[in-house]
Amino acid sequence: MREASILNPKLQPMSALIGEWTTVGTHPYVPNTTFHGRTSFEWLEGGAFLLMHSEIDEPGIPTGIAVFGSDDSEEELFMLYFDERGVSRKYSVSMRDNVWRWWRDSPGFSQRFTGTLVNDGRTIIGKGELSKDGQTWERDLELTYTRMK
Repeated sequence: MREASILNPKLQPMSALIGEWTTVGTHPYVPNTTFHGRTSFEWLEGGAFLLMHSEIDEPGIPTGIAVFGSDDSEEELFMLYFDERGVSRKYSVSMRDNVWRWWRDSPGFSQRFTGTLVNDGRTIIGKGELSKDGQTWERDLELTYTRMK
């Protein structure tokens, strides 16, 4: 009795992310440190939603979880994110031409991320940015994802 456990066609472009990835990255607020971690993407309920788990081994970058879904009334995908600090955020998401983007425009703290799939989908080069005033953008977490499976 799981008729809704089917692939959500709006999420189909996200299938390029499915799998397990190692991550290596840097953050401008934590100089001279290279972060190492893992991220996984898997379908929930046969593809009705996409689940992401991410963790970094070094302190300072939180372990998080996100659920991706869509809304029939809008042509956008969404990501609901939660991490070990208790931070909970909603992001808009897109995946087009091997470029994965997520962003949120919120007073006092806006964010955007661009991940470009290269190397036949085996690598994602990710660059984050943040804005505290909604106009001036600065570097945020940068991650390179390498596909394990």
